[in-house]
Amino acid sequence: MGTRSLRFREALRAAMLEEMERDDSVFLLGEEVGHYQGAYKVTEGLLEKFGPKRVIDTPIAESGFAGIAIGAAMVGLRPIVEFMTWNFSAVAFDQILNNAAKLRQMSGGQLQVPIVFRAPNGSARQVGSQHSHAMEHFYAHIPGIKCIAPATPADAYGMMKTAIRDENPVLVFESETLYSLKGDVPDDPDFTVPFGVASVAREGKDISLISWSRPVHVCLDAAAELARQGIDAEVIDLRSLRPLDEETILRSVRKTHRAVIVHEGWSYGGVGAEIADRIQRFAFDDLDAPVGRVSFLDVPMPYNAALEQHVIPNTPRVVEAARAALYAR
Repeated sequence: MGTRSLRFREALRAAMLEEMERDDSVFLLGEEVGHYQGAYKVTEGLLEKFGPKRVIDTPIAESGFAGIAIGAAMVGLRPIVEFMTWNFSAVAFDQILNNAAKLRQMSGGQLQVPIVFRAPNGSARQVGSQHSHAMEHFYAHIPGIKCIAPATPADAYGMMKTAIRDENPVLVFESETLYSLKGDVPDDPDFTVPFGVASVAREGKDISLISWSRPVHVCLDAAAELARQGIDAEVIDLRSLRPLDEETILRSVRKTHRAVIVHEGWSYGGVGAEIADRIQRFAFDDLDAPVGRVSFLDVPMPYNAALEQHVIPNTPRVVEAARAALYAR
């Protein structure tokens, strides 16, 4: 199997294009996905290839077009819904919480909702507090939906294909800051990445850095700095938040005996808290230090560039947290 070099946005686009070619029931809708080629150019060229019946520009009405897409999924179509950002999905939260997530269970399996919701998520660069939420923590709380957050072009490609083919609602959280990231992607239209399987992005023996999406790259940078200090850090890229690969997390912690969880979003509650809880419940006797966490500071995101960089997880904060877990300050 060969590879091709694609940017993150190109990998997402390739996955959607190939799945739309493979299955006529797949269609795309959202704000500016067609004539404008996508707010972040992820859907560039798809309107020209598939036409306006399968690439549909919608009004600025997230609750409305999310509901239309859920209805379409219930009668056998496979919609891909693009929100301009996950922040704006708050307007459609009721549709996702009370319809997409629950209809299969409430109908006793008579109805399925094979739908993908996707959008940029988390911090960007000076987009203000109302556009910088890390929304995966809200949605991973809900049974009935799956949540994924790839960190590489290959995973973006393979997991998007898995999402489109899934019979359940799947939410894809894409970091806006990764859209230009380039990497090797398998040149195989049948390549998929399963949900619930984490990736070991870097092997190590002294401490486990556990993350997903953009902060994975922060962890890799921190691991490189820690290596210069004689500390061998392992980096776990979860990729999938629900289902969660508990086995890989616990295996790593049992090897290193220390863990720091690094994520965007506020630290109160959320996926990071869930991971910390599982580590202390199932690997307590293997821990040599409390589980550390690095996240957004507990404030609305500042617009000022210097303050913004202070608030989000960065390499120095991860290095400091790792050294604290190793009692090496």
